[in-house]
Amino acid sequence: MPAYHSKLNSDDTPVIGNIAFLPIRTTVKGPAPRTESEEDIIDETLNYFKANVFFKNYEIKGTADRLLIYLTLYATDCIVKLQKSPNKNQALKDMYSLAISRFSLPGEAGFPLNAVYAKPQGNDVEKMRSYLTQCRQELGQRMVEKVFGNSDTPSKWWTCFSRRKFMDKTLTPLGQQI
Repeated sequence: MPAYHSKLNSDDTPVIGNIAFLPIRTTVKGPAPRTESEEDIIDETLNYFKANVFFKNYEIKGTADRLLIYLTLYATDCIVKLQKSPNKNQALKDMYSLAISRFSLPGEAGFPLNAVYAKPQGNDVEKMRSYLTQCRQELGQRMVEKVFGNSDTPSKWWTCFSRRKFMDKTLTPLGQQI
C-alpha cells in the first residue's frame, strides 16, 4: 500500500525554499494566506497521519508533500507531548509552547531531512520560520481537538502513535525532551 500524498501538489504553488507556501484555515497570525476551503494542508496532515506514520520511506511528488512530511513529523512530537497533558486546557498551553519553541530550519545542523529540503535564502529564512510556526500553532490547536474531543483525557486511539516515528525521523534533536 502506498503512502498518502497531498492533494495540494501543484506546479504553480508558491514556495519558500522548496516547501509549498499554502493557504490555511487559521485564526493564528502569520504570513500564510487564509482560505475558506473544506480541506487545507493541516487537515490533510491529521487525516493521513495514522496511515502515513507507518511508512519508513516516502516518495516526494511535489512541494506540498514536503510540507506534509514536516507537519507529520511535528504531529508526532505533538502526540508525545499531549500524552503527558493532564487535561485539555493544559494541552492547549503545551501545544502553544511547543509551537513557538526554537526549531531548526532546512539547512541548519539539527534539521533531520536536510537531504530533501532546500535551505531558504535571504528573506525566505524568516518567512519560512514564521510560516512553519503558524502551521505548527494551527496543527497543535486542531490536534488537541482531535486527541481530546469532548473528554478531558487524551484518546488512547491517538496516543498509541506516540512511539511511532514517521520515516524513522523526529524533529526533536537527540537528548532533548519534548
